[in-house]
Amino acid sequence: MSWRHPEITDAIRRALAEDVGPGDITTEACVPPGARAEGLFLARQPLVVAGVELLGEIYDQLGGVDRIEVLHPSGDEVRADEPVARVQGPTRTLLTAERTALNFLQRLSGVATVARRFVRAVEGTGCRVLDTRKTTPGLRRLEKLAVAAGGATNHRLGLYDAVLIKNNHIAAAGGVRRALERAAASGKPVQIEVRTRQELVEALACGASHLLLDNLPPAEVAEAVRFIAGRAKVEVSGGVTLDSVRAYAETGADFVSAGALTHSAPAVDLSFRIL
Repeated sequence: MSWRHPEITDAIRRALAEDVGPGDITTEACVPPGARAEGLFLARQPLVVAGVELLGEIYDQLGGVDRIEVLHPSGDEVRADEPVARVQGPTRTLLTAERTALNFLQRLSGVATVARRFVRAVEGTGCRVLDTRKTTPGLRRLEKLAVAAGGATNHRLGLYDAVLIKNNHIAAAGGVRRALERAAASGKPVQIEVRTRQELVEALACGASHLLLDNLPPAEVAEAVRFIAGRAKVEVSGGVTLDSVRAYAETGADFVSAGALTHSAPAVDLSFRIL
């Protein structure tokens, strides 16, 4: 995925339209048209940077600036009061873009920072941390880029990427076997959620190669992993938190997915300062 995808360009356009509307009346009233300035984006707390690559598009949509210097690209860890990027150009443009730029940087860096914490929590286990589709509507691509900047792994971008058979699909299809048989014709990778030992046994008997164990405590996951014995890849999901992710990773599961990477990541503290 790229920070310059058309969906992201459109998200920036909508964000600027929402904030600027017909014009920044405060800046236009206070700042002469020809004024120029330099500004710094500063981290106000330790964080993992994400989204700084958006600054060029944000400023371009407002007429452009003279120079953008990215001091820390997405994925870098920075300390409090450390500059992340420096920009030079028309003062009016810098001030008008300030809130939109910070909103993107604070939100995305928050996601990246949480993702890095999850990845650190499972170090040495061989288990990989996955994101989910529990994202802010319209901002999924950006939030998944932020997850990747934090070092976690992107799962499906949407319903079109791969087949993930969940409990409602199983019920609607008439059982595990029927759901798997129908899904095999898609030609896509197939993963199936199992919630009971009976479903697990049936899925393995049908040749399932990727199982999702949902809402089980770590002890039951460990027992299931021993029973599966390498016959299928195992992903764990359901209520995984930063406090519990290590216990799940130590069960021997191949993957652990956490919606908290995106739906519960708090915005971090960044500021913009005109020099």
